[in-house]
Amino acid sequence: MTKSKWIGTALGLALCTAAFTACSQGGANSNQQSLNAAAPGQPVQVEWNKKLEKQLREAIANAPANGLKPDLFLKGGEDGPALTQAALKYAQALAHGYADPTKIFPVYTVPRPTGDVQQGFQQAVQKGDLTGWFNSLPPQTDEYKALSKAHLHYLDLASKNPNFQAVSDGDPIKPGDSGDRVAALGAALTAMGYLPAQQPQQTSKSHAAPAAAPSHYSAQMVSAVKKLQSDFGLKTDGIVGGNTLAAVNLGPAGLARDCAIAMERLRWLERNPPATRIDVNTAATFLDYWRDGQHMDRRAVVAGEPDKATPELQAPIVSLVAYPTWTVPKSIAEKEMADKGQGWLQANNFTMKDGMYVQASGPKNSLGIVKFDMDDKQAIYLHDTPAKALFGLPDRHRSHGCVRVQDAVAFANAIASEEGVQDQFQKAMAAQKEGFVKLKNPIPVRLLYHTAYWDGSRLQFRPDVYGWDDNVAASLGLVRGVKWAPVQQSGDIGP
Repeated sequence: MTKSKWIGTALGLALCTAAFTACSQGGANSNQQSLNAAAPGQPVQVEWNKKLEKQLREAIANAPANGLKPDLFLKGGEDGPALTQAALKYAQALAHGYADPTKIFPVYTVPRPTGDVQQGFQQAVQKGDLTGWFNSLPPQTDEYKALSKAHLHYLDLASKNPNFQAVSDGDPIKPGDSGDRVAALGAALTAMGYLPAQQPQQTSKSHAAPAAAPSHYSAQMVSAVKKLQSDFGLKTDGIVGGNTLAAVNLGPAGLARDCAIAMERLRWLERNPPATRIDVNTAATFLDYWRDGQHMDRRAVVAGEPDKATPELQAPIVSLVAYPTWTVPKSIAEKEMADKGQGWLQANNFTMKDGMYVQASGPKNSLGIVKFDMDDKQAIYLHDTPAKALFGLPDRHRSHGCVRVQDAVAFANAIASEEGVQDQFQKAMAAQKEGFVKLKNPIPVRLLYHTAYWDGSRLQFRPDVYGWDDNVAASLGLVRGVKWAPVQQSGDIGP
């Protein structure tokens, strides 16, 4: 994609002002290729030739394949040290991410990629192969490649629909409805690729009038809306309102934006994560369990409500806890239990201990009957829940920040078996009182927030319920996203 085509899309993007350490102001010679070795942390000096400069400019022109704007790195006319700075800045963005998540979010402890970009650049210059080096820096996963392909696809759709119009607010659009908003819906679905473009109407032998968008909410349009709803994890009822309307109003440019943000988040992650781990996507509310590099399981979870967001962190599960008790944090006790009567407290097995509410073990316990205890300063952990119905909801942001796991007992049994502590765990469960079973090998848990992701067969999107994508978008020079509908509160007091 050319630079002019990138700028010509409907994204309306402004340049980001992220800083990068300035490089040397040494001279350049277009007829020679040489590189002066620099000590670690010292500026790199490159004498650029036409071949190297061509490779650099072509690589940065291809930045949209990585969800990045070329203007973040080159504006045209640079030479010498400015080219070196651009090369290192682009390499840093591909290898580690353009932005630093620890400066965007109050909590971000997921391990980042390592590697010396400056040293790699020196080696690439010596070999005369910047192209291959740049291509090796971003994640090489199927997910990243799918997001890259989708990003370019949606950018292309956006360039073909520069005057995309959002569907105005109003009553939910239902099958059989007609009117201007239905016509706008049809135009939006066509622009996003969910409906085929209408063929122009032939008015004479030499002229064709533009095809009018259908003004009746037909079965074909309903099917397209259900496909979009499925792609966004929404209830597939064909009714356009709430988050379905928000998803429609993203348009192709908004879908491209979501892909760009997702690629940036993937670049933040270490390229070789622990072979045995649990990855929780708190935006999409599911977890993936990996064992020795093999994908073992995917199951639904309940994550934090928008005002009690589950933070992005990594911490290990160190113990399985059978029939846990729950000591209620003061924040929950003060805000949500102050008006509970003695009868309710007794019925739900709460007592006072050292000035704190403590809920006894048992089926009514807010942690359920198993807890995955994590060594984590944020006091976040995975656990069971008595509120099983929440797992059947399309939007599962209903907790106070901890992660509730569907069929947690079966999941705990699987981990206990694979860790060689099955007998101990079964005895602890049979005792029906709080019992801790230490894992022989702590299992890392990564709590991630990805609103666009590859599910193994197709690309999926999710509403940005925490509003965190806007923070990433701002760092990339992208516009703010749509306003998503508020999440209905669950009403329970569990963590």
